[in-house]
Amino acid sequence: MVQLNQLKAALVHDWLTGLRGGEKVLDIFGQLFPEAPIFTLLYNRGSVSPSIEAHPVFTSFIDRLPGKKSKYRHYLPLFPLAIEQFNFKDFQLILSSSHCAAKGIITPPDALHISYVHTPMRYVWDMYHDYFGPEKVGWLTRKIIPWFAHYLRTWDVASSNRVDWFVANSRHVARRIKKYYGREAAVIYPPVDTARFQASHKSGQYFLVVSALVPYKRTDLAIAAFNQMEERLVVVGNGPELPKLKKIARANIEFVDWQPPQNLADYYSECKALIFPGEEDFGIVPVEAMACGKPVIAYARGGALETVIDQNSETRLQSCGVYFHEQIITGLIQAVKKFTELQWDPEFIARHAGNFDKSIFQSKMTGFIQEKCNEFFDPLHLNP
Repeated sequence: MVQLNQLKAALVHDWLTGLRGGEKVLDIFGQLFPEAPIFTLLYNRGSVSPSIEAHPVFTSFIDRLPGKKSKYRHYLPLFPLAIEQFNFKDFQLILSSSHCAAKGIITPPDALHISYVHTPMRYVWDMYHDYFGPEKVGWLTRKIIPWFAHYLRTWDVASSNRVDWFVANSRHVARRIKKYYGREAAVIYPPVDTARFQASHKSGQYFLVVSALVPYKRTDLAIAAFNQMEERLVVVGNGPELPKLKKIARANIEFVDWQPPQNLADYYSECKALIFPGEEDFGIVPVEAMACGKPVIAYARGGALETVIDQNSETRLQSCGVYFHEQIITGLIQAVKKFTELQWDPEFIARHAGNFDKSIFQSKMTGFIQEKCNEFFDPLHLNP
């Protein structure tokens, strides 16, 4: 059996600009390989956990371009070139955490590359029109972007052949890996620190949205629905859509900036239910809300179908939320009304959320890496 701690490992991540789901995966990878350096397109110091920042971090030329701190996505067409510049000749095992370009690194033939994919590059695949539709960008951008998007799709597919093994963060993402890359992927759900939450039996004073405020999250749909219902809604998060959302929101809707984990737990615990109106690849926020014993009212697409047990499921009396099947105002309003007619068991909801705890991710990911290293570094191939 290969001793993982004897392998010279490297970690790759698209960019280090905040602490969200992808960075939590990277953090676990860093715990598995505490000596491994991190290679990334750019790095905003102080934006991620101290445990990630304890690793040596190597950046690409994107990190030295003007405006990289907040406008880095404008350099998207340069990401393939930048990620391919890293040299991995001294490494035996490379773990990439990828939602954009990280999986496209070039590795030596005697190195094993396992890529944990949060999503294929959503900017140019299934969410292309959400980012670059006529109502999202100006005339000149609409003329230029299709050329770059075509190039990025071609590169994304070609570079997928450089990965030895794919791991997807949900069955939803595994299906897209199969569709776009023609590759199979194991499914290991991402880590959620459910143990730091406790089931709340409070009846709740408001409905809650916790989200980056970007178009595909569909916070605008939640606001439009609650404008009509006049129910109290608290929106925790920030992002480029914030001014627009504040402009359309009525007095019953409150906006709160991103909160530290301990404060966020209070918001979960004191809400009636979480509103989850967008389609996500997995969705850590619904699992966190459920870890606090709170139901989730979710759009019935993407990762929510794998984490939220709907009231129409076979268990019925033991469910975690309500789905709405059309991403329209009336669909969400009807789901909220259905929620108010049902009884909920906070303890059951919290126990269900525990199935996605970070300890389970760490155990399954370690087992997967061990298995693939045993296959790859066998005596007939290479003895590390």
